[in-house]
Amino acid sequence: MQPPREYLNDAAVFRKEVLQWIEEENLWNIWVPKAFGGLECSLSDGLKTLQALARLDGSLGWTVTLCSGANFFIGNLQPEVAREVFAHSAILGGSGGMFGTAEKEGDDYRLNGTWRYATGAPYLTHFTLNAKIIENGIELKNEDGTPKFLSFVIPAAEVTIIEDWQTMGLKASATHSFKVNDVVLHERFSFIYNQFYHPQSVFKIHFSVFADLTLWVNYIGMADHFMEESAKIVSTDRIDSLASVIRSANQEVAEIVQTVDELIDSQKSFTDSLIKEVHGVASASVKKLSEAIISLYPVVGIKGSKEDHILNQIFRDYFTATQHHIFTKGEKVL
Repeated sequence: MQPPREYLNDAAVFRKEVLQWIEEENLWNIWVPKAFGGLECSLSDGLKTLQALARLDGSLGWTVTLCSGANFFIGNLQPEVAREVFAHSAILGGSGGMFGTAEKEGDDYRLNGTWRYATGAPYLTHFTLNAKIIENGIELKNEDGTPKFLSFVIPAAEVTIIEDWQTMGLKASATHSFKVNDVVLHERFSFIYNQFYHPQSVFKIHFSVFADLTLWVNYIGMADHFMEESAKIVSTDRIDSLASVIRSANQEVAEIVQTVDELIDSQKSFTDSLIKEVHGVASASVKKLSEAIISLYPVVGIKGSKEDHILNQIFRDYFTATQHHIFTKGEKVL
C-alpha cells in the first residue's frame, strides 16, 4: 500500500502519513542487519526498492536512499555503539563534506562547524559528519599531506538545523545545512568508511561503488516515471529514445551488481580500476538519461511547463538530483 499521490505532489516536507508509511515499511533500514531490526536487503533487492521509490516520487526515493545510506553506516559502528544508536527507531543522515573540526580531548572530541546538505534533516534522529582532527592545537595530516579526519554520528538534539534548502526540485528531501557548536562526543561515536564490524555481504562493498549504484538507480527511477507520464501525452515513438536508454541503464546496473556479488563471494578486494570503471559507466548512463529527457521535454507541450503538473515536478526533481557532486564536476551541492 503506497501513500496517496496527493501526499507527495511537490510537498515542501513529507506529511506525517508518508513518514509513518516509510516507518511501517522499515525503509530507513533497507541495509540494516535483521539483528538490529532492519530488512538486511541484498544489494540487488535494495537497489530495486530504491528505484521503485524514485519512480513513485523523486523526493521520496532520494530521501530514503540518502538516509538508508546513512543507516548503512551501522556497519562501520562498533557493535555496542550500533546497539545504542539503533535501540530505538533511528534515522541517520548528514554531510560527506569536510566542513568542521574535531579537537581531541582525552577520549573525547569537541566538534565544531557548519555542514551543508543533510538530506532529510527535519526527519533525522542522528546526524553524520566528517571532521578534521585537531590535537594539541595542530591539524593532523596523513602521509600524503591531506587532512586526517574521522566521521561521527551525533544525536539530532545536539544539532542546529539551518533551513536553507531552496531548490526547484526534491523539495521534501529538505536537504538543509546544520551547525554543531562545542559538542563533546566520546571517540566511540566516531567511525571510518570501509572499516566494518558486521559480517553481512553488503558491508563488503566499497562505499564509492555503493554510493554510485544507489544514486544511479534514483536517476533511472525518475527517468522511468518521466517516460510513463509522457506516454500519456505523446505517441509511443516519441518516447522510444528514452525507453532505450532506460533499458540499457537497467542492464548495466544488473551486470555491475552481478560483478560485485561475484567479487564478494570470491572474497576479492575492490580494485581502483573497478571502482573507476563503475563510476565511469554510471556517469555515462546518467548523462544519456539527462540528454534523453531533455530531448523529450519540448515534445510534451505546455503541460510540462505547468508547475502543478507531474511532468514538471519530475523534471525539476531529476535535474536537481543530477547536481549531486558524485555526478558533476561542479560545486559539491548535495
